[in-house]
Amino acid sequence: MADDVLERVRATGLLAAGGDVLVLLSGGRDSVCLLDVAVELGARVRALHVNYGLREGADGDEAHCRELCARLSVQLAVHRAHRAADAGNLQAWARDVRYAQAAKEAGDADIAVAHTASDQAETILYRLAASPGRRALLGMEPRAGAIVRPLLAITREETGRWCRARGLAWRDDPTNESDAYARGRVRARLLPALEAVDPRAPANVVRTAELLRDEAAVLDDVVDTTLAGRDRVERGRLAEMPVALARLVVRRLAEDATGALCARAAARLDDILALGDHGALDVGDGARAVVEGGVVRFETTPPLPH
Repeated sequence: MADDVLERVRATGLLAAGGDVLVLLSGGRDSVCLLDVAVELGARVRALHVNYGLREGADGDEAHCRELCARLSVQLAVHRAHRAADAGNLQAWARDVRYAQAAKEAGDADIAVAHTASDQAETILYRLAASPGRRALLGMEPRAGAIVRPLLAITREETGRWCRARGLAWRDDPTNESDAYARGRVRARLLPALEAVDPRAPANVVRTAELLRDEAAVLDDVVDTTLAGRDRVERGRLAEMPVALARLVVRRLAEDATGALCARAAARLDDILALGDHGALDVGDGARAVVEGGVVRFETTPPLPH
């Protein structure tokens, strides 16, 4: 089992021997497995633990990470976060703090996150429930810039077996199973319900995402060819395109203009075409469609006047 996990992670090419990597270490089974696998594969490993101080066991998690890194001869950085009263959504704040601190610590190193195939299935199901569109089905990428996810083909059960076989303890975070968070409800209720239909359900969800990512690359090439480097498109041409392609073109133009995801832009295709040869329309997500002389382009939505 251990050799199988090691070879599957090695095959991703995301933890190369001699490569610099910063592992985000929570102390849970997945991140403990990731840290140990990275060391076993010969990467030059450092670790980062963020102590949010939000749970009774937070200091215990930090102590566990210190002990583990000492055992594995891994340099550990610990960041103690302090949440302001107006910090907003707790999970979003924690994620932002973690990645911001990781970017500071990593330098030129990759930042390795312990997302597993189990996390991938939960992410896809959550996104599908929360937002329409094919991107909800693509899941997390193995690499996104400096962020790497070497365990995306490994299940949570396998990381647990790895840790037990290697004699590595881990810390459980009870909030991961809490009904207070949507992700916890997906994990505790939705996935078990799907597995009752077919035990292969999580694996099938993950495999579907892999296939769709391959197909998405083809669609991106089609959009590239259609736009041919332009940042605008003739309204008449847009109206003549197959609807699916027109929606992809609209979304691409909106996202290029804003530099951010614009999931709602594609759904406003009919409204944009209805503007005629002149007009403007805010399509959401900070994007505005502008039609001038029958040519459609996008810009950022101007701020509201004070």
